[in-house]
Amino acid sequence: MPSSALQQIRYSCPLVYEAFSSFSDGERHLQRIMELDRYWQAPSGTFPRVVMPGSELPEGAAVSGEFDLIYAGGTLSFLHAAVMVKQHNRKVLVFDRHFPAQSTRDWNISRDELLRLAGKGVYTTAELDSVIVRRYTSGWVEFYKPDGSQTRLSMQHVLDCAVDADRLLGMAKARVLSGQGNSVLDGMSFSACYRFSDHIVVEVEDRGGARFYYRAKVLVDVMGILSPIARQLNDGRPQTHVCPTVGTIASGFDNADFDTGEILASTGPAETLGGAGRQLIWEGFPAEGERYITYLFFYDEVDSENDKTLLGLFETYFRRLPEYKQPGRNFVIHRPVYGIIPAYFHDGISRTRVIADDRIVLFGDAASLASPLTFCGFGSMVRNLQRLTDGLEQALCDDLLSKEHLASVSAYEPNVASMANLMKYMCFNAKTDEPNFVNDMMNEVMIVLDQLPERYREAMFRDELKLEELLTVMLKVALRYPKIIYATWEKLGIQGSLGFLKNLAGWAFSSTK
Repeated sequence: MPSSALQQIRYSCPLVYEAFSSFSDGERHLQRIMELDRYWQAPSGTFPRVVMPGSELPEGAAVSGEFDLIYAGGTLSFLHAAVMVKQHNRKVLVFDRHFPAQSTRDWNISRDELLRLAGKGVYTTAELDSVIVRRYTSGWVEFYKPDGSQTRLSMQHVLDCAVDADRLLGMAKARVLSGQGNSVLDGMSFSACYRFSDHIVVEVEDRGGARFYYRAKVLVDVMGILSPIARQLNDGRPQTHVCPTVGTIASGFDNADFDTGEILASTGPAETLGGAGRQLIWEGFPAEGERYITYLFFYDEVDSENDKTLLGLFETYFRRLPEYKQPGRNFVIHRPVYGIIPAYFHDGISRTRVIADDRIVLFGDAASLASPLTFCGFGSMVRNLQRLTDGLEQALCDDLLSKEHLASVSAYEPNVASMANLMKYMCFNAKTDEPNFVNDMMNEVMIVLDQLPERYREAMFRDELKLEELLTVMLKVALRYPKIIYATWEKLGIQGSLGFLKNLAGWAFSSTK
C-alpha cells in the first residue's frame, strides 16, 4: 500500500505516482522533491531570520563540539572539506538534513577536468578514474526545426564522462572521517547561527526535534538553493533565473546510443499552456552498464508565471519521454534524478550577489555563481576548488574572517557571469516569442559554431570561451539572424542590456579574459 506522500499525488500526477510507486525508495524521493518545491511557496521578497548576533544565543545552550569549520549541507561540501582536512589539517563538522554524501543527481564532466581533483592530495588518479562509470566518444547539440533542417553540432571532450556522484562523495567523506576529531552527522537540519567576535555557534535540529549547538571559526553554507542564509543575506529569493531539472537513470530504451552524449536536444516548439510557456530541452548520457540517463529541463526567470515545480515537470517528463527516447519491452527505471539549478544576473562589472557575512561563506548552489547552461555546480566546484580551499585556509591563518574578506573567497568568474546572460535568450516568453523562437535562435548559433574552429564549440559548452571568442560568436549570429537584436530588447531590456555590457567590461579588465 503506497504511503501518504504518494497517495497525495495519485490523481493529480498519475504518471509520477505510477513510476515512483515502483521504486523501493519512491516515497523518500517524492518527499525530497516536495521539499525542493517549497522553494516556490515563499514570496520572493520574504526571508527567515537565521543569522543572529551572539547575544541572542538561547540561555543555557550547551556547545556539543568545537571545530575549525562547520559545513551545512552534505554533498558538494565534501569535496571542499576533504581538502581542508587532508591538506590543511583542519577539524571539520559536516551535517545534512538527509544522508550526507548522497546526491539527487549524477554528474558529467570531462576527464581532464575531473583529474584536477588529483592535485589536492585527496584522490589518486586511479581513484578518480574508478568513479567514471562511462565515457562516450563524442557529443552533440541539436534544436528542433519543423522541416527537419536543424544543424546537429558535434563536439569532443564536453561532459563526456559519467561520474558516480555518490561514489566520489563517499571517498571524500571517508577522507574527512579519517582526520582526528572530525564528524559527519545525518538527519540534522540547520536552524540558526549566532555570531560572536571570535567564533560562530550553529544551531541544528535532529529528526526528533532535539536541538544541538556547535562552535566553529567559520560556517560554510552549502545548503543549495533552499539556503535560508542566502535568502536572508540577499533580502529574499537569492536567484534571478532557474533551471528546473528532472530525469531518470534507466535501462531498456530502444534507441539509446551508448557511444554518444546528447548534450542539449529539443524535440518540438515551446509548450504553451494557459498563457505561459516553456521551451523544454532534453539531455541524454550513457551511464554504467546498460543504464542511460535522461534529463528534461527548461530555463526561466525566477518570477515568471510558469509552473516550475519539479513535481509538475516530472509528470511532463513521463508523458513526453517517448518523444525523445522510446522505452522498450525491458524498460526499467532504476532511480529518479532532479534538482533546481540556480542562476544569478550580476548587474555590474563584478560580483553583485551577497555570498558571505562575518564568519559565514556560501559555496555551491547557495552562492549561485555557476552557469546554468551546461557546467553547473559540480563543474564550478571542481574548477575553483584550489581557490576556494587555499583562500579559506589563508583567511583562517590570518584571522581575516569578516564579510569582506570571506567574500573574496569566491567561485565568481567574470567569463561565466557574462556567458550566463546567454541563458536569458533561452527563457521562452509566450507573450513575445513565436513558438519556435528558442529553437530557431539556437539553430543559428549552432550554424555559426559549426563554421568556426572546433575550439569555439568546446569552449562554449565548458564555459571557457575567451572574451574575443564570445564577441566573435555574437557578431556572426547577429549578422545571420537580425531578429536577435529585437530579441535582446525583449529579453534583456535597457537595464539588462546595460548589465550585460557591465559584465563584459568586468571580464575585459579581469585576469580571466
